[in-house]
Amino acid sequence: MNKSLHLLLLLIITSIASFGQSEIYVKTFGEGHAKPIVFLHGGPGYNSASFEASTAEALAQEGYFVIVYDRRGEGRSAEKKAAYTFDQTIHDLDSIITSYKFEKVSLIGHSFGGMVATKFAEAHPEKVEEIVYVGAPVNLQKSFRHIISTCKNLYIEKGDSANLKYAEMLEKMDTTSLMYASYSFMHAMSNGFYSPKNPSEASVKLMQSIQTSPLKNYFSKMDQVSPMGFWKNEGYTTLDLTSNIANLRKKGLKIIGIYGREDGLYSEAQINDLQSLIGAENVFYLDNCSHSVFIDQQTEFFKILSKN
Repeated sequence: MNKSLHLLLLLIITSIASFGQSEIYVKTFGEGHAKPIVFLHGGPGYNSASFEASTAEALAQEGYFVIVYDRRGEGRSAEKKAAYTFDQTIHDLDSIITSYKFEKVSLIGHSFGGMVATKFAEAHPEKVEEIVYVGAPVNLQKSFRHIISTCKNLYIEKGDSANLKYAEMLEKMDTTSLMYASYSFMHAMSNGFYSPKNPSEASVKLMQSIQTSPLKNYFSKMDQVSPMGFWKNEGYTTLDLTSNIANLRKKGLKIIGIYGREDGLYSEAQINDLQSLIGAENVFYLDNCSHSVFIDQQTEFFKILSKN
């Protein structure tokens, strides 16, 4: 096979990569000699379809070799036997990187994917060029308290006594429970915390374009098995990665954060805390933008990646 044909195949091929006796859904975009960057999706229980449909190919055209995949037991890898542990997740990601023979890669960690990126970098610092947190939590317990507080204020303003009562009940629950986390996210979703109030014309067009994608059925598809597994095995909703991130920075790992000002999961104080951890110059807080930065402000997202 000549080199040109090989690169063309790399650009369009959907690779289902085999690791041991399992298969993990993996798709690549771009030329194999370009800078490798791996997208780690949110959840647990979600998938990489929205990033794949909206951003992966365009990012490849910016000069990257983009790898997207769905974690074992999630999304399009849902049928694969999963332990729902960070150890297994790290092993799978390491296998993917090794299969493409990259010495180092950049990791885009969206939401829960940021936690995965952090854990992987701790286990394999020699394989990580940089981490890019995109709407990723450092301390989910702080996020839950912020969500509940913000929702209570909204319910008071609206005179919504029923939902105010539910929010007050939520405050009295066991904060380490999965139910507490799930109800917090439900309140966030019902109050539009994941989307900008006035999306830009570009993001509206992008959202409209991906609605014709064959992947659209995955955009809102979440499973309940994965969150239960990661909560039971890893207590992911109570993790505080502050010291983990500080240690990675001490070792010289480059970390940047890209967040939307309208992302209702995080307070401005949390963004300030991240600035203290990784440097204010490494945190980008974008206007008219919420949780899916790569859709809400895609042009700015690409500019930040290219400069860092």
